[in-house]
Amino acid sequence: MVNISTKQTVRQRQNASPFPDELLNDPLFEFFRRFGQPQTAPQREFQASSLGSGFIISPDGYVLTNAHVVAKADEITVTFTDKREYRAKLIGADARTDVALLKIEANNLPSVSLGNPAQLKVGEWVVAIGSPFGFESSVTAGIVSAKGRRLPDESYVPFIQTDVAVNPGNSGGPLFNMNGQVVGINSQIYSRSGGFMGISFAIPIDVAMQIADQLKNKGRVVRGRIGVTIQELSRDLAASFGLTSANGALVNAVEPGGPAERAGLRTGDIILKVNGQAIENSADLPRQVGNSQPGKPIQLEIWRNRGLRQVSVTPDEIREAEGRVAQREPKRNTEPAGQVAAPRLGLQLAELPAAQLARFQVKFGLLVQRVGAGAQRAGVQTGDIIIGVGNEMLSNSEQFRQAVNEAKSGGALALRIVRGGGTLFVAIPVGAE
Repeated sequence: MVNISTKQTVRQRQNASPFPDELLNDPLFEFFRRFGQPQTAPQREFQASSLGSGFIISPDGYVLTNAHVVAKADEITVTFTDKREYRAKLIGADARTDVALLKIEANNLPSVSLGNPAQLKVGEWVVAIGSPFGFESSVTAGIVSAKGRRLPDESYVPFIQTDVAVNPGNSGGPLFNMNGQVVGINSQIYSRSGGFMGISFAIPIDVAMQIADQLKNKGRVVRGRIGVTIQELSRDLAASFGLTSANGALVNAVEPGGPAERAGLRTGDIILKVNGQAIENSADLPRQVGNSQPGKPIQLEIWRNRGLRQVSVTPDEIREAEGRVAQREPKRNTEPAGQVAAPRLGLQLAELPAAQLARFQVKFGLLVQRVGAGAQRAGVQTGDIIIGVGNEMLSNSEQFRQAVNEAKSGGALALRIVRGGGTLFVAIPVGAE
């Protein structure tokens, strides 16, 4: 384990007033301050520093740490337990996984032994080493609380959750198993107070090493993308599509002209496997597709129309500069056209007029005006716009009525809806009229 300290030059405008307090309280001064000649506050520079942890992964001086530990640093120093210090060069950092690779000019260094996170078991003891609050080489212990944990806005890391005490300064340090092997990099904590509260998260070392290899060889991380928006499958949604289990990733939107559309993927498809590897939940798909090589086909096993299909998709490269497309919030005061009653679903609907169809870029849609108790529990809201049933997009109200009439009582019907500028599927229970 090594300590990692950084320095950064920060430029900030001075807000302190050069005038005495008695002048500031004078009403005439306030008048001239507001309406007189504007003055620009001078800038000042100061050195900001931070402290984190890391560990050596090869005898020739490569060091792993967190990307947030070295973010925007002008100078990075690696300090050993025997007080030796080395200036470090940043080889590369990946914000999506929070992994950074450093290089120091030294040889024959002691490096860690790497373990296999897949062999970790919940309840197994693990140990973290780091510099919490600057206390160097501190050791804390705990157990593995969960594996494959998905955090908000973190689609590429199946975190190891532990109850090891991790605090500021531990970031980037190693997580060891009882065999003395590194199985993860301590990265995040869940806290309401800013301090340790019994929940810590580590990046699995196999994920970190994949990132480190790309940073070392290419200087950046290359990820594949297929251009789909997905959502998690609930048991009701899975049943409505004819699946007996809720495993897989449900496609609720396909990017026009993207790899998925070119390969023939459709909204309502459920992706079950990527290159033979099962998709247990929706979070598995971005990781598996992201690990694929752009330009090299991958094989998807999908569920469509109550049957299995094989689809070959050639991923594009994801662009790190890609931002999320701003979504438009649909107005709730749309003027409906024809009324459509769906008592078996507990819904009162209305056809959208042509102007609203053009606004939402759909051929046909039904505005939800009233929601019964069962539909409300399923997640349907007033103002939602139904644009599809199962795998099929709606083209008229008769198509919707037929799908509702053919649905079995006591089952569920998958509705594709527009809400908040995005789309999602909702499984709504079907009752008798």
